[in-house]
Amino acid sequence: MDTKTNDIAAVANRLVELCRTGQYDQAQQELYAEDAVSIEGTGQDAGSITRGMAAIRDKGKQWADNLVEVHGGSVSDPVIADGWFSVAMGLDATYKDMGRVAMKEIAVYQVRDGKITHEQFFYNTDKS
Repeated sequence: MDTKTNDIAAVANRLVELCRTGQYDQAQQELYAEDAVSIEGTGQDAGSITRGMAAIRDKGKQWADNLVEVHGGSVSDPVIADGWFSVAMGLDATYKDMGRVAMKEIAVYQVRDGKITHEQFFYNTDKS
């Protein structure tokens, strides 16, 4: 592996390590660039795009405040490509506004200069 790929692998493996132990805030503080962008779902709604770490942290706080109980979850090993990595994530949780929901998603991350600059989540929004 070249140096750039090693750097991306280090960020990817650290993110996986932190997510597997539920340390999402730590992951953001440690691994994200201040100007990072986060895109939920299909990213077609203007409201699904969050820009900057202050807004991303706020989005995370809203998610955590809505969380009642986590019943289980999973985070795969990362798949790394030039400048990017992805992981499959699963979460079975009960939310105040939705009840219990088990979902699976693919999360894709871009890394530049040792920091995550872009994240995008792909998942089905229907209950079927």
